[in-house]
Amino acid sequence: MGNTFTWLWALALLQGALGAAVPETDSRIRYDNYAVYKVKYESVEQRNLLEKLTEDRANVRLWHEAKDELHLMISPQSLSEFQTKVRQANASAEIFIANVQDLIDMETTENSRGTSDEFGWKRYNSLAQIEAWLDEILARYPVITEGFIVGQSYEGRTIRGIKISYKSGNPGVFIESNIHAREWITSATATWLINQFLTSEDPLVRTLAESHDWYIVPVLNVDGFVYTHEKDRMWRKTRQPSATSSCIGADPNRNYDSHWMENNGASSNPCAENYGGPQPFSEPEIKAMSEFVAGIKDKVNVMLAFHSYSQLLLSPYGHTEEELPPNYDDLMEVAKAYADAVEAMPYGTVYRYGTASGILYIASGATNDWAYNEQDIQISYTIEFRDTGHYGFILPPVHIVPNAEEALFGIAALLDKCKELGYLAIKY
Repeated sequence: MGNTFTWLWALALLQGALGAAVPETDSRIRYDNYAVYKVKYESVEQRNLLEKLTEDRANVRLWHEAKDELHLMISPQSLSEFQTKVRQANASAEIFIANVQDLIDMETTENSRGTSDEFGWKRYNSLAQIEAWLDEILARYPVITEGFIVGQSYEGRTIRGIKISYKSGNPGVFIESNIHAREWITSATATWLINQFLTSEDPLVRTLAESHDWYIVPVLNVDGFVYTHEKDRMWRKTRQPSATSSCIGADPNRNYDSHWMENNGASSNPCAENYGGPQPFSEPEIKAMSEFVAGIKDKVNVMLAFHSYSQLLLSPYGHTEEELPPNYDDLMEVAKAYADAVEAMPYGTVYRYGTASGILYIASGATNDWAYNEQDIQISYTIEFRDTGHYGFILPPVHIVPNAEEALFGIAALLDKCKELGYLAIKY
C-alpha cells in the first residue's frame, strides 16, 4: 500500500501544479484535483478513525458508507493526512475518481446544450425549469393532475408536488425525491416518471399509471438543490444556519422524528454531512413534509424515497440492527421483485436489497423509517439509484433515461408483488 500511496501523492502534486485556475468571475466552488477513494476496513475502530477525517469538511467529504467501506472525497492538500490515517487504521484505499471537477465540467457542458428554457431528459434541469414544466403539465392535464404544496423552505421557496389520479379508489404511492441536494438523478427520474404516467401509450405503463394514485415531490430540499446549481455541486444538506456553529444546514434524511439520533444514527456535529439537526423536525422542509404525509397517510400504501448512489433498496429498520420489522419477509420479497425486474432489463443493472441498518449502516430519523414506524405505511423503501461509484453523484446525463426506465419497471414489479401480498387494499 505504501508504494501505491507514494504514486498517488506524486500524481496529486503534479495535478495540483497543472490544475486549472479558478476564473475570478466564477463564484462556484471548484473541486480541481479532489479525488474519491474507496476505503476498505474491517472493524468499528477502523471506521471511527477514518471518519474523524470528515470533520474537516473543506478537505474531506463522505460520499458513501457501508458495512466494510467508505467512499471519501479528498482534497489534494489533505492527501498526506489521509495517507497517514489509512495506515494508522490498517485499512486499504483505492482511487476511483481522479478529479471530481472534470466530471462536474463535463456535466456542465452537457447541461448547457440547447436553449436555457428547454426541458427534457438529456440534461439536468434547474428548480425553475422543473417548476415551469410542472405548470405546463398541470395546465395540459387539468382533470388527471392536481398540484399540491408541501410547505415552505427555510429560504422561503415553495415545495411543490403533483398528484396524478385517473380514477377514484386507487391505492396511493408517494415518491419523495431530491431530499439530498446533490442527488440530481433523483428529480430527473421523478419528472421522467411523471411524463410517462401522462403520455406513454405502452400497455404496462398505462396500467401502472391508471391503477394507482401518484403523489410525487420532485424536489424536497429546494434550497439545497438551488445551491448545488448556483454555488456548490457537492452540497447535500439543507441551508438553515446553525445556532451553535458557522456551518450551514442539517441532513434532512436524519431529521424526521423517528428514533431521532438513536444508536449514533446521525451526527450531533453541525459541520457533519449527516448532522441530524438540533432537534427532530428542526428543518422546515421536513416538518412540512411530515405534516403533509400525515394528513394523507390513509391514502398512501407505498412510500418510495429516491436517492443516489449505490443501486440498493433499503427497507426499515435503519435505526437498529437488533430487530427486524414485523413484515420483514414481505419487504424482502417486494424488494427482490424490483431488483429482479431491473436486472432482467437489457442494461443488466444489479440492485442489492436489505434493511438500511443491515446492508449499510445505522441511520436514524430517515424518511423510510418515519413512514413505516410513525405513519403505518407498511411498504417503505429508500431506493439508491445508479451507479456504484464510478461517477457517484455526478452521473452523466446520458444515464438519466436508462436509470428512469429501470425505476419504472422496478416500481411496476414492486407494486405487482405488493398487490399479490395484499398491501394495496384501500385504507380509507
